[in-house]
Amino acid sequence: MKKTDELIIVEEIYNAPIGDLWNALTDINLMRQWYFNNIPDFKPVAGFETEFLVKSEERNFKHHWKVLEAEKNKIIKYSWDFEGYKGKSTSSFEISRTDQGTKLKIVVEVLEDYPDDIPEFKRESCIAGWEYLLKEKLKDYFQKK
Repeated sequence: MKKTDELIIVEEIYNAPIGDLWNALTDINLMRQWYFNNIPDFKPVAGFETEFLVKSEERNFKHHWKVLEAEKNKIIKYSWDFEGYKGKSTSSFEISRTDQGTKLKIVVEVLEDYPDDIPEFKRESCIAGWEYLLKEKLKDYFQKK
Protein backbone atom coordinates (compact mmCIF):
# COMPACT_ATOMS: atom_id res chain seq x y z
CA MET A 1 0.00 0.00 0.00
CA LYS A 2 1.19 3.47 -0.88
CA LYS A 3 0.49 6.98 0.34
CA THR A 4 -0.68 7.82 -3.17
CA ASP A 5 -3.36 5.09 -3.09
CA GLU A 6 -6.98 6.06 -2.62
CA LEU A 7 -8.37 5.64 0.86
CA ILE A 8 -9.70 2.18 1.62
CA ILE A 9 -13.31 2.37 2.75
CA VAL A 10 -15.35 -0.61 3.94
CA GLU A 11 -18.89 -0.22 5.27
CA GLU A 12 -21.37 -2.54 6.92
CA ILE A 13 -24.73 -2.16 8.64
CA TYR A 14 -25.50 -4.11 11.81
CA ASN A 15 -28.76 -4.88 13.54
CA ALA A 16 -27.41 -3.63 16.86
CA PRO A 17 -27.66 -0.48 18.97
CA ILE A 18 -24.89 2.10 18.54
CA GLY A 19 -23.64 1.43 22.08
CA ASP A 20 -23.27 -2.30 21.38
CA LEU A 21 -21.23 -1.59 18.24
CA TRP A 22 -19.06 0.87 20.16
CA ASN A 23 -18.46 -1.74 22.84
CA ALA A 24 -17.52 -4.39 20.26
CA LEU A 25 -14.91 -1.97 18.87
CA THR A 26 -13.48 -0.82 22.20
CA ASP A 27 -14.05 -3.39 24.97
CA ILE A 28 -11.04 -5.73 25.07
CA ASN A 29 -13.13 -8.78 26.04
CA LEU A 30 -15.50 -8.23 23.11
CA MET A 31 -12.72 -7.33 20.66
CA ARG A 32 -11.09 -10.69 21.37
CA GLN A 33 -14.27 -12.46 20.25
CA TRP A 34 -14.31 -11.11 16.69
CA TYR A 35 -11.16 -9.09 16.00
CA PHE A 36 -7.81 -10.35 17.31
CA ASN A 37 -8.00 -12.82 20.17
CA ASN A 38 -4.53 -11.95 21.49
CA ILE A 39 -4.84 -8.19 21.99
CA PRO A 40 -3.36 -7.71 25.48
CA ASP A 41 -5.27 -4.54 26.31
CA PHE A 42 -7.21 -1.72 24.71
CA LYS A 43 -8.57 1.59 25.93
CA PRO A 44 -10.59 4.00 23.75
CA VAL A 45 -8.50 6.94 24.95
CA ALA A 46 -6.27 9.13 22.78
CA GLY A 47 -2.64 8.25 23.44
CA PHE A 48 -3.28 4.64 24.50
CA GLU A 49 -0.85 2.18 22.86
CA THR A 50 -0.77 -1.61 22.57
CA GLU A 51 1.24 -4.28 20.76
CA PHE A 52 0.53 -7.88 19.81
CA LEU A 53 1.84 -10.52 17.44
CA VAL A 54 0.01 -11.89 14.41
CA LYS A 55 1.53 -14.74 12.38
CA SER A 56 0.88 -15.10 8.67
CA GLU A 57 2.46 -18.17 7.12
CA GLU A 58 6.20 -17.77 7.76
CA ARG A 59 6.09 -14.07 8.72
CA ASN A 60 5.49 -12.46 12.09
CA PHE A 61 3.76 -9.11 12.25
CA LYS A 62 4.06 -7.38 15.59
CA HIS A 63 1.20 -4.88 15.45
CA HIS A 64 1.63 -1.55 17.17
CA TRP A 65 -1.49 0.57 17.62
CA LYS A 66 -1.80 4.06 19.02
CA VAL A 67 -5.22 5.59 19.61
CA LEU A 68 -5.37 9.01 17.95
CA GLU A 69 -9.02 9.92 18.49
CA ALA A 70 -11.92 8.53 20.47
CA GLU A 71 -15.42 9.91 20.80
CA LYS A 72 -17.78 7.45 22.44
CA ASN A 73 -20.39 5.96 20.11
CA LYS A 74 -19.05 8.00 17.16
CA ILE A 75 -15.42 7.37 16.21
CA ILE A 76 -12.29 5.52 17.21
CA LYS A 77 -9.15 6.10 15.18
CA TYR A 78 -5.73 4.58 15.64
CA SER A 79 -2.45 4.27 13.82
CA TRP A 80 -0.98 0.94 12.72
CA ASP A 81 2.62 0.02 12.17
CA PHE A 82 4.51 -3.25 12.31
CA GLU A 83 7.81 -3.83 14.08
CA GLY A 84 10.58 -4.56 11.58
CA TYR A 85 8.65 -3.29 8.54
CA LYS A 86 8.37 0.12 6.94
CA GLY A 87 4.95 1.67 6.59
CA LYS A 88 2.27 3.29 8.70
CA SER A 89 -1.46 3.79 8.34
CA THR A 90 -4.50 4.89 10.27
CA SER A 91 -7.84 3.15 10.63
CA SER A 92 -10.86 5.23 11.51
CA PHE A 93 -14.01 3.44 12.69
CA GLU A 94 -16.98 5.77 12.19
CA ILE A 95 -20.37 4.83 13.67
CA SER A 96 -23.70 6.30 12.58
CA ARG A 97 -27.39 5.43 12.65
CA THR A 98 -29.30 4.71 9.44
CA ASP A 99 -32.85 3.59 8.68
CA GLN A 100 -31.46 0.08 8.10
CA GLY A 101 -29.51 -0.14 11.39
CA THR A 102 -26.18 0.95 12.82
CA LYS A 103 -23.56 1.69 10.18
CA LEU A 104 -19.85 1.15 10.64
CA LYS A 105 -17.53 2.76 8.12
CA ILE A 106 -13.83 2.05 8.32
CA VAL A 107 -11.47 4.41 6.52
CA VAL A 108 -7.86 3.34 6.07
CA GLU A 109 -5.28 5.95 5.11
CA VAL A 110 -1.65 5.12 4.35
CA LEU A 111 0.72 7.65 5.93
CA GLU A 112 4.01 5.93 5.00
CA ASP A 113 4.45 3.41 2.16
CA TYR A 114 4.51 -0.29 3.01
CA PRO A 115 6.92 -2.71 1.26
CA ASP A 116 5.82 -3.81 -2.22
CA ASP A 117 7.18 -7.33 -1.94
CA ILE A 118 5.07 -8.56 1.01
CA PRO A 119 1.61 -9.92 0.06
CA GLU A 120 0.03 -8.91 3.39
CA PHE A 121 0.82 -5.25 2.64
CA LYS A 122 -0.88 -5.22 -0.76
CA ARG A 123 -3.98 -3.04 -1.13
CA GLU A 124 -6.11 -6.05 -2.13
CA SER A 125 -5.04 -7.89 1.03
CA CYS A 126 -6.00 -4.93 3.21
CA ILE A 127 -9.43 -4.64 1.59
CA ALA A 128 -10.04 -8.39 1.87
CA GLY A 129 -8.98 -8.36 5.52
CA TRP A 130 -11.34 -5.54 6.49
CA GLU A 131 -14.20 -7.04 4.51
CA TYR A 132 -13.67 -10.35 6.29
CA LEU A 133 -13.52 -8.71 9.73
CA LEU A 134 -16.52 -6.40 9.25
CA LYS A 135 -18.78 -8.35 6.91
CA GLU A 136 -18.15 -11.81 8.38
CA LYS A 137 -16.52 -11.85 11.83
CA LEU A 138 -18.26 -8.81 13.36
CA LYS A 139 -21.55 -9.66 11.61
CA ASP A 140 -21.35 -13.21 13.07
CA TYR A 141 -20.55 -11.78 16.50
CA PHE A 142 -23.79 -9.77 16.48
CA GLN A 143 -25.87 -12.65 15.09
CA LYS A 144 -24.71 -14.92 17.93
CA LYS A 145 -25.26 -12.22 20.58
